[in-house]
Amino acid sequence: MHCPFCGCEETQVKDSRPSEDGTSIRRRRACPECGARFTTFERIQLRELTVIKARDKRQPFDRDKIIKSMEVALRKRPVTEEHVERAVNGVVRQLEVAGETEVTSRQIGALVMQALMGLDVIGYIRYASVYKDFSTPEDFKDFVKTLDQLI
Repeated sequence: MHCPFCGCEETQVKDSRPSEDGTSIRRRRACPECGARFTTFERIQLRELTVIKARDKRQPFDRDKIIKSMEVALRKRPVTEEHVERAVNGVVRQLEVAGETEVTSRQIGALVMQALMGLDVIGYIRYASVYKDFSTPEDFKDFVKTLDQLI
């Protein structure tokens, strides 16, 4: 593991422990060159996923994009980082277990919507407004009406 501060190629693991949900290992590392300390996370990856976006554009799957989109939807909401991390792990696990190496951005969006529904209804609505491309206040009204039937 390279040091992110000085680029040294050898770092030392000072502490290792499993994450709360057991899906990753947290490692504290130290650089022998500059003395800096940093944390890394090691996760199981069942397969390489490719995301098929609009107009058949393909790109490698990036779980950090899911985290960022959920954090935007949940900004200033009473949801902890641990809950977001657990939800993202669930989404990624569902994608990997499905057995496909290519997934559409729509499939990912639908799984994120499910996860957000379980975390925070307001975050769910915020995410839906982008995912479903709301353009008028009526779009929000119609969506909230369907939401009332789900809850």
